[in-house]
Amino acid sequence: MNTIQEAEKLLAAMTRAEKAQLLQWVVRDLGDAFPGIESKPDVCGGEPCIVRTRIPVWVLVQSRRLGISEADLLRSYPTLRAEDLANAWAYYRTHRDEIQQQIRENEEA
Repeated sequence: MNTIQEAEKLLAAMTRAEKAQLLQWVVRDLGDAFPGIESKPDVCGGEPCIVRTRIPVWVLVQSRRLGISEADLLRSYPTLRAEDLANAWAYYRTHRDEIQQQIRENEEA
């Protein structure tokens, strides 16, 4: 049995929570790769944004802090999908200081 087959067998025996934790470890192990989040110098000043949009992660995080629900965010931004919000929250958990700094900078502007 090769490593992939062993992993497949272990995965089949895991709970959803264990699989989610494993997925987080794999993403961390792969580096700063965050699916659904991109930073390009020519888009929103290089701030991390949701792919396919110009919606910065900090805008979504600040909206949530202000009490706007995910359902309201999805209604307000029709191009957003639920998975985009999950990606934004994951990015924020890993890059908290960066996003908080962007929020502060945009509040001062």
